[in-house]
Amino acid sequence: MKSSYIRATDAEERWYVYDASQHVLGRMAAKIAMQLQGKDRPQYTPNELTGAHVVVINAEKVVMTGKKLETQTYRRYSGYAGGLYLHTLASLKERRPHDIVKLAVRRMLPKTTLGAKMLSRLKVYAGTEHPHTAQKPIPVETL
Repeated sequence: MKSSYIRATDAEERWYVYDASQHVLGRMAAKIAMQLQGKDRPQYTPNELTGAHVVVINAEKVVMTGKKLETQTYRRYSGYAGGLYLHTLASLKERRPHDIVKLAVRRMLPKTTLGAKMLSRLKVYAGTEHPHTAQKPIPVETL
């Protein structure tokens, strides 16, 4: 039996676009993480960058269930003693809406240099406009 192996240079470039106003955050982030890793394709290779490029628009209108806007917190540490910052999801959505989607996806990717390269293929925009129309991204419908 022969195993197939695909190199990153041989993988076809795929682009997807998600409208965050039509998807629930966690489900959308899980689907995006699978596509960035390439696990949705039969040519998946764990040690190669064979995943797709993903564009997320309308990040400011991302849908969350339950009381997550008030209860979910994000930690950030400055590196100094007593430098722990806690932000609620509502305050983060107000200040930096694209970070919500990016953080959700980042935590589902591998914690390696390959995972960092996968995350660089994720483009998140707060509004409806994006500069990647020339790549003809495929719109992903509601999950």
